[in-house]
Amino acid sequence: MSLEQEIEKRRTFGIISHPDAGKTTLTEKLLLFGGAIQKAGAVKSSKIKDHARSDWMEIEKQRGISVATSVMGFNYKDVKINLLDTPGHQDFAEDTYRTLTAVDSVILVIDCVKGVEIQTEKLMEVCRMRNTPVICFINKLDREGRDPFELLDEVEEKLNIKVRPLSWPISMGKTFKGVYNLYEKSLTLFTPSKTKVEEDRINVSDIQDPQLDSYVGETNARQLRADVELIEGVYPDFDPTEYLAGKVAPVFFGSAVNNFGVKELLDTFIRIAPPPIPRETTLRIVEPEENKFSGFIFKIHANMDPKHRNRIAFLRICSGKFARGSNYYHVRQEKSLRFSNATAFMAQDRETVDEAWPGDIVGIFDTGNLKIGDTLTEGEKILYTGIPSFSPEIFKEVVNMDAMKTKQLEKGLLQLMEEGVAQLFTYELGKKKVVGVVGALQFEVIQFRLKNEYNATAQFVPQNIYKACWISSHDPKKLAEFIDSKQRHIARDKDDKLVFMAESRAWLQMVQDNFPDIQFHFTSEFKD
Repeated sequence: MSLEQEIEKRRTFGIISHPDAGKTTLTEKLLLFGGAIQKAGAVKSSKIKDHARSDWMEIEKQRGISVATSVMGFNYKDVKINLLDTPGHQDFAEDTYRTLTAVDSVILVIDCVKGVEIQTEKLMEVCRMRNTPVICFINKLDREGRDPFELLDEVEEKLNIKVRPLSWPISMGKTFKGVYNLYEKSLTLFTPSKTKVEEDRINVSDIQDPQLDSYVGETNARQLRADVELIEGVYPDFDPTEYLAGKVAPVFFGSAVNNFGVKELLDTFIRIAPPPIPRETTLRIVEPEENKFSGFIFKIHANMDPKHRNRIAFLRICSGKFARGSNYYHVRQEKSLRFSNATAFMAQDRETVDEAWPGDIVGIFDTGNLKIGDTLTEGEKILYTGIPSFSPEIFKEVVNMDAMKTKQLEKGLLQLMEEGVAQLFTYELGKKKVVGVVGALQFEVIQFRLKNEYNATAQFVPQNIYKACWISSHDPKKLAEFIDSKQRHIARDKDDKLVFMAESRAWLQMVQDNFPDIQFHFTSEFKD
């Protein structure tokens, strides 16, 4: 198969939502339809044996939430689908933001009871920045939810995107009858089932057909006809080019937990969603059809296999063909690296791949050479752009609770920090270690993983720190004077860069005014 054919058959997308909207459940059902799994897992309780396939970390199983992006690949109707299930909880938003740089489109899950929630708005802002195509799936129609028209208005208002319903619910909650597919003029009746993968679709060429009444009841049929008339009058015809430009979001209704509405979502998705798209670099836009390989690292994860203390970098292929065993140019380090091990994912399960194509996500075994944001090429000195970095907002000192496990603690901290979930600062005086995070729940995850993956016990003690500021100066003498005068507040990050730990906004402003020759940076990615 040619490069162009391989590209055309691929769809790489992320699933995003506010916590508990049903995102991970929808992921499970998409895998079920794709034949990737035989049985969907439960995500709600630690007592249930079959956990969601995408929630593979031990803490995810116990808490019933996603705390890390999962990558899953499967085939459906001759289309290779690369699905990235992201954390919904705001404390892990930076993992989601980085993941959104690696996808070509997004499915946004909305709870029909709660509507658009705050985390959904934040995630959608990231999609808007990149004009990422979005499909909305309004979930939980088996519950008593809000009026569908009201939900559509809220999506348009809060998420700043036009919508076009492609399916429409017939009642909801206890009287939910099914959905009418506006795109294909067909009716699917609701039958609760957590394992059924085929839906019985009834063609309705004419919505005025009296036979519709016998399927859904006279009252529901009359309401559906009125709703469809209103939809066709208010919303313009669906234009796939507007969707691909990120201007219009097609909307589907269903119940992921009951496998309902998922198949028509998937069928439409593979038909209208974009194949791998061109990507921006520091020098030029790279087209996926280019013969030479290039890609970037958007995620790193340690200990995906507890039996082997390995470290895997997630590589998004942007152009050309990736071939296992080949040497590729590491742009940041300006050296060639050989990648003899490359894997494809089904959550934590992996299989070796010999080749991969634009849109694919492969895992590379890494000994510490790779960082989030790194670019790999066949020699061209380009860097893929747009991968965000974050300034920590909450700081706590790491206290070792077992002196016999100091080495394990240090190794664990270093490896977990390299995943990008948090940042480690070591003070010059006293060597005190402080971890900075964006969300408080990350401390719980770090503490849990240190214990379970490294057998190290740590406590976290709150610190009075407002901001970590990376410092530089064009005058080495001035920088040395600053370090000497503020020694108690100087630390180094895991890459040995100098950091000033400011205790308050006002104090930081005063220090900046008093030391005009020192540059203060709020993320570690800056040019000297």
